[in-house]
Amino acid sequence: MYTMSKTEPLCLSLLNICKNLTTFKQIHANVLKLGLESDPFIAGKLLHHCAISLSDSLDYACRLFRYTPNPDVFMHNTLIRGLYESDRPQNSLHVFIEMMRKSFSPPDSFTFAFIVKAAANLRSVRVGIQLHCQALVHGLDTHLFVGTTLISMYGECGFVNFARKVFDEMLEPNAIAWNAMVTACCRDGDMKGGRELFDLMPVRNLMSWNVMLAGYTKAGELELAREMFLEMPMKDDVSWSTMIVGFAHSGYFEEAFIFFRELQRKGMRPNETSLTGVLSACAQAGALDFGKILHGFIEKSGLAWIVSVNNALLDTYSKCGNVHMARLVFERIMNERNIVSWTSMMAALAMHGHGEEAIGIFHKMEESGIRPDEIAFISLLYACSHAGLVEQGCEYFDKMKGMYNIEPSIEHYGCMVDLYGRAGQLQKAYEFVCQMPIPCTAIIWRTLLGACSMHGDVKLAEQVKERLSELDPDNSSDHVLLSNAYAIAGKWKDAASVRRSMTEQRITKTPGWSMIEVDKIMYTFLAGTKQYKITEEAYKKLKEIIGRLRVEGGYVPEIGRVLHDIEEEEKEGSVSVHSEKLAVAFGIARLCKGRTIRIVKNLRICRDCHAVMKLISQIYKVEIVVRDRSRFHSFKDGYCSCRDYW
Repeated sequence: MYTMSKTEPLCLSLLNICKNLTTFKQIHANVLKLGLESDPFIAGKLLHHCAISLSDSLDYACRLFRYTPNPDVFMHNTLIRGLYESDRPQNSLHVFIEMMRKSFSPPDSFTFAFIVKAAANLRSVRVGIQLHCQALVHGLDTHLFVGTTLISMYGECGFVNFARKVFDEMLEPNAIAWNAMVTACCRDGDMKGGRELFDLMPVRNLMSWNVMLAGYTKAGELELAREMFLEMPMKDDVSWSTMIVGFAHSGYFEEAFIFFRELQRKGMRPNETSLTGVLSACAQAGALDFGKILHGFIEKSGLAWIVSVNNALLDTYSKCGNVHMARLVFERIMNERNIVSWTSMMAALAMHGHGEEAIGIFHKMEESGIRPDEIAFISLLYACSHAGLVEQGCEYFDKMKGMYNIEPSIEHYGCMVDLYGRAGQLQKAYEFVCQMPIPCTAIIWRTLLGACSMHGDVKLAEQVKERLSELDPDNSSDHVLLSNAYAIAGKWKDAASVRRSMTEQRITKTPGWSMIEVDKIMYTFLAGTKQYKITEEAYKKLKEIIGRLRVEGGYVPEIGRVLHDIEEEEKEGSVSVHSEKLAVAFGIARLCKGRTIRIVKNLRICRDCHAVMKLISQIYKVEIVVRDRSRFHSFKDGYCSCRDYW
C-alpha cells in the first residue's frame, strides 16, 4: 500500500495554486531539495501539471520526463497527451515509440486514446492504421474509449467507411460513440447517412443534436438546420452559436441577427468560438453594421478582455474598411497583444495602402520582444507592395532569411513578384521568378501576367502565358489578362483573337459581383443583370448619377480598356454597368445622407469605376470604401487612399 510522506501534501497544495512556469520551477527545486523526485506519485503530479495545466511549459515537461528514472504508464500517457494537444502532435509519436521499446509497463486504453488523437490532429490515416494495428495486438481495439477515438480519427482523415467498420464491430456503443460516427458522416458531407444514424440512435443527448445542426449549417442546408433547431428539446450556447455563425457565414445577416437577439432575450451568452466565427463572417462579407452590434455586445457582456475576440474584432473593422476603429481596438489591447494582434494590424494598414505605418508597427512588434513569424512577413511584404516601397520590401525579404532564419514560402515569393510587378519592374520580376529555389506555381506566373497586363507589356505577357499553359491551360483569368495586355497596347485584333479562342474552348470569364450592406441586409449586384426590382432601382439611380457626373464633373468614360470590337457608344454602355457602380448607386438611393458607402467586390476595380468613385465622392459629398480582391480604396472629396497606385 502506498503511504504519503508528511511533505507530500505541501507540495501538492503548492501545485494546486501554481499558475506559471517560474513558480513551478521553484516547487520543482523544493521537491529536489527534499529528495522526493524519485517518488512516482509526486513525479507524476509534477509532470501532469507542467504538461497539461500550464501554458508554454511543454519543453520543460519533456526535460522533466527525460530525467525521471523508469517513468510509468501514467507519465508516458501524460506527456503523450500534452504533446498531441500542442502544435507539435508528431512529437507524441516519438514518446509512444520509446514507450513501446523501453517501458516495462504496457500501454493501456488511455495510451491508445491519446496517441490516436495525435494521428487525427496530424490528419495521417497511415499512422492511424498502424496505431489501430497496435491496439489490436494489445487487445484494446474493442475498448469503448479506444474504439470511439478510432472512429473520430478515421472521420477526420476522411475515411468514413473505416470509421463505420470500427463502429459496427462495437458490442454496445454508447452515446459518445454514436455521436462520433454521426460527426464522421457530417464532416464528410454525407448528411443523409448522418441523419439515418441520428434517427437510429437509442439515446440522443444534446451533443447529438448539435452535431447534426453543425453538419447542416456547414453543408449550407440552412432550412433543415432551422427545422432541427426548432425540434430540439433543449438548447445550449453551442446550439445558438451554430445557428448564428452558420447563417452569418452564408450571408444571411438579418437571420443571424434575429438568432443573436433571441439568444440575448433568453439570457444566454455566445461563447468565444461563436463570437470569433461570426466576426470572421462579418469580415469576409464586409458587414460593418452587424460587426458594430457584436462589438457593442462584447463590451456590455464584459468579454473585451479575450484576446482572440479582440483580434477578430480588429480584423472585422479592417476588412469592413474602418481602419480607424481597427486602430482603436489594437491600442486597447496594448498589454495583451500576441503575434496575431500585431500581424492583423499590419495587414489592416497594408490593405488600406498605409505601407509606412505598417512598417512602423512591425518595428514596434520587434521592440516588444515578439518574434515575427512567416505570416507577419507576408503582411509586411504585402504592405510594401501596395505602397510602392520596392527597396524596403527587398530589405525585409533579406532580413526574414538573414536575421530570423525563416525560409521563404511560395506566398513570400508571390509578394516579391507583386512588389516588382506593381512598380513596373517587369524584367526584374521575371528574373526573380526564374531564380526561385522552389518550384514556381501557376499563382506566381499569374501574378506576373497580371502585372504585364497592367503595364501593357505584350512580349513578356506572351512568354508568361506560355508557361501558364503548361501548368493550368484552361484558366479563364489567364486568357483575360493576356487579352487585357493586347488591348492596352492597342493590339485589338490580338485581343479579339484571344476572346474568340475562349468562346471556342467554352472558357467563361469569372463574373464580376459587388456586395453592399443596407440596414443589416447584404445586397449582391452582378454586372449587366436587370431581372430584379432591386437591380432596376440601382440602374435607374445610376443613370441619374452618370448624367450629373457628365454635367458637373466633366465625366468621360475610360473605354480604352474595353476589349470588345464594338462601337464607342456600346463601349460606354459596357463600362457603365459594372457591378460596383450599381452597388454605389443603390447605396446612394437607400442609405441616409452622410453614411459611408461600403462595397465588397470580387475582382480588381477597373480604371473607369475608380474614376467614377472619385467623382461621386466629390460631387455627392459622400465617402465610399471599396474592397476589391486585393486592397481597399477609400474615396473622399475626389481623392482615393491608393493615390492611384494599384
